[in-house]
Order: sequence, then structure tokens, then C-alpha cells
Amino acid sequence: MTVWLARWLGPLLLVSLWGLSAPASLLRRLGEHIQQFQESSAQGLGLSLGPGAAALPKVGWLEQLLDPFNVSDRRSFLQRYWVNDQHWVGEDGPIFLHLGGEGSLGPGSVMKGHPAALAPAWGALVISLEHRFYGLSIPAGGLEMAQLRFLSSRHALADVVSARLALSRLFNVSSSSPWICFGGSYAGSLAAWARLKFPHLIFASVASSAPVRAVLDFSEYNDVVSRSLMSTAIGGSLECRAAVSAAFAEVERRLRLGGAAQAALRTELSACGTLGSAENQAELLGALQALVGGAVQYDGQEGAPLSVRQLCGLLGGGGNRSHSTPYCGLRRAVQIVLHSLGQKCLSFSRAETVAQLRSTEPQLSGVGDRQWLYQTCTEFGFYVTCENPRCPFSQLPALPSQLDLCEKVFGLSALSVAQAVAQTNSYYGGQTPGANQVLFVNGDTDPWHVLSVTQALGSSESALLIRTGSHCLDMAPERPSDSPSVRLGRQNIFQQLQTWLKLAKESQVKGEV
Repeated sequence: MTVWLARWLGPLLLVSLWGLSAPASLLRRLGEHIQQFQESSAQGLGLSLGPGAAALPKVGWLEQLLDPFNVSDRRSFLQRYWVNDQHWVGEDGPIFLHLGGEGSLGPGSVMKGHPAALAPAWGALVISLEHRFYGLSIPAGGLEMAQLRFLSSRHALADVVSARLALSRLFNVSSSSPWICFGGSYAGSLAAWARLKFPHLIFASVASSAPVRAVLDFSEYNDVVSRSLMSTAIGGSLECRAAVSAAFAEVERRLRLGGAAQAALRTELSACGTLGSAENQAELLGALQALVGGAVQYDGQEGAPLSVRQLCGLLGGGGNRSHSTPYCGLRRAVQIVLHSLGQKCLSFSRAETVAQLRSTEPQLSGVGDRQWLYQTCTEFGFYVTCENPRCPFSQLPALPSQLDLCEKVFGLSALSVAQAVAQTNSYYGGQTPGANQVLFVNGDTDPWHVLSVTQALGSSESALLIRTGSHCLDMAPERPSDSPSVRLGRQNIFQQLQTWLKLAKESQVKGEV
């Protein structure tokens, strides 16, 4: 595959949602790596690198208002979108709109996995829309605070409305054609909220792994991680959870010893920041938490460096009576993950993390660390902690140190962050959004499912909880190794779409009479 194509195949769905401390940074890069891996086959994408290069999906740009809520402000920016029209039956066919989230969006967003795999059955036009301030859709002026005030989920939804109207004109879409939104993770929330706030424009939505409830202290994340480490269905066990706890206890013991033990630990766990300060120790412990949490969050996904079964095997808690200690197994897990990601460092110093997040230079591909931290500080929280006694990790980093990033990077107080989280839930409704014709899809292994809708809230607000499913797994390209529960989940999504599109067709017929 050529270099230019590899650059285009950016992350779509799976970047982690944590605020941007060391654990969040590692988890987001795990998600990026998995997405790129799943999108890396040019043949699988149906792309041609020879004379048929025109088979690539089309890329386009929409002129969007920087501030859609101020009619006197005419500043604008260009928002990228991708189009796959190879299955489209024409102007009366449905439109599947795939929303981007907190990362760049590549052509794979309209070529592989959901919703692209669903398009042939209904002759749908597939369009994906990159989120403002991510990827190449960054307004002039960069990422200064004065600019970032135009970055929010509400601004993103305004872009969806504008794009829906502009693209309808551009592709001559019939006014009766149903638009169905798809999204995963944060973008899954956007898909649900688009239907909630604009039901006259969005006919229905499929929201995968969508954390619709904002939360300041997300201790429930590690509650799910702990349960999953004990789940025999995915290779966990009581012994595995105990081994994880023992490995973390050993890390903390060596940190307390200081001196030579601490220096050896820094080398063995690839910590690139010195470990003399409590805040740098918290960075390392947080990154180790993310490594274990990532094995759970992305369990069984193509491209994931470690599954729960593999992690438990390394630590000696998966039925493998290894002679190595849990700590040695954790060291090996670190090496495997860093090798997969092509990184040398598991963690950096706190000062370096803050300096990187203060940089206002846009990242043209991959994850947008500064942008997403801003959204967690001004809308969502999502700060994962381990202060519950049942949590198998260290209690560091604690919530205050995570909130301190909002203060250090953006000058936003902990009180303002808490207020922002409450306002988000008030505006969207949290886990009872009240939208109809929305299907919430989650996996019970995914730690984020506890912030989503996992039980039907009415006849037209459906929920699907996939047993042993991980984060956004339903949207990934199908594999022969997919579990029966994942296959059944995808069948249920197909059937729900069938019901919605039949309803849309009946509405079209009535409108013609």
C-alpha cells in the first residue's frame, strides 16, 4: 500500500474518550492503532492503486460557519466529508450518514464496517462527515482558546444539520429519502442526539457504544474492567484479577523504595519521565491502568495488541501456571503494546504532558489530544479513577490531578468542569434522552456501556447489549472469528434498519397519495 493511502486511512471510531492524562493518551493511541489496522487492507476497502484509482471514495469539502449560533458572524471553515455512491440506487434511496468523532476521518469510514456494509442491501448512499476541529477540518487560527470556544457537541450537531441540507442539494437527494445517522463512541452519542434534536431532518440513528451520560468521576470504568478480568467467557478468572492486583502492588512497592529499585522500574516499564515525583509516578501508574483497560475495552478486536485472555496468560492468571511473576508478565505486556504502537515510551513526565497539551499546533491526522481534553473539560468529564476498594489498580492518578489538567492547560476550574458536566446531561437527557427511532448498541465487556442506554426506553427507543462485545465491535468489519453474539447483534441491527426503512417507504407512499 502506498504511503499516501496509508496516511488517508486514519482513525475513525475507536479512539478512547478519556481526558488526556497518560492513561488517556495511551488508550487513544490504542484505538487509533486498531482502527488503522482494520482499515489497512486496500483490497478489503475495494480500492485500486493502479489505473482504477478512481475507485477511491470521493472526498469533498463543505463551507461551514465557525459560529452557527451568531448570524452576524460570517467566518467559516472547510469541513471534510467522504462519499461512497457505488451502491446508491439514486435520488430516492436512503442516505447513511456516518458521523466522525474525536479524530481524523479517512475513506474507510464509507468503505468498511458499518454503515458501509449495510449499504448494498438498500441501495444507500454512504457519506461520512469529519468533526470540526479534528483531522483536516480545523478552522484557520488553529487551536487557541479563542478558537476552541467554537468546539462542542452542539456546534458539531449544527454542522450535521448544515451538511444534511447542503449535501441533499449537491446530490439531488429526494426530500422523502430517509437520512439515517451512524456513529461509534462519542460520535455514537452525536448520532443519537442528532435524531433527538432534529427529528425532522434525521429519520433514525444507530448509536454504537455511545456514552450519552456525562460524568465527572468515571470510577465505573474500572468496575467493568475488574469484572471483565474475572469473566471466564473472554479468558478471565479470579486468579487473573488477583494477578493484576499483585502486579500493580509490586510496581507501587518499587516506587516507594526509590533509588536503584525505582531506576530499574523506569527502565523495565519504559517510563520516559523520571519517577522521583508523585505526579510522574501517577503518570506511569495511569498508563499501566490504560494498558490493562485497553485489553478489556478492545478485547478480541482485530489489531488489538492484547486480549483479556492473552493478558491473563502473561500475568499467570489465565490457567497458565507460568513460573514468572505477575510483575514480569506486566513488563512483557508493556513491551508487546509499545511494539504494536511503535512507541518507545509508556509514560512521560507530567510537565511534558502539560506542555504537549498546551501546544496550539493542529495535528493533521490521528487523534486530537488538545481538542478532546477541551471537550472533556467543557462538556463531558469522563475522568477514570480507581478509588473504589474493588478496583484492582493503584488509586493514582486521582480525580484532582486529572481536573488539574483543565486548570493548567485551559485555566478552567474544577467547579466549572463539574457545572459543564451537569449542563450536558440537562441538555441531552443523560441516559434517558427521550429520542425515538434510535437503536443503542453496546457490548457488556466495554467499560463505556455503563454510560449508554442498555435497556429499551420505549417501543421506538431500542437497546441491544451484545454479550462479550467490546467497544464499537458491531461497527468493525466482519470476521470469520466473530462470536455468535456479535453475529446476532449485527443481524438485529439489520432487522431494525429494515423496519425503519419500511416505515420510511410507507411514509413516502402516503405522501404521494
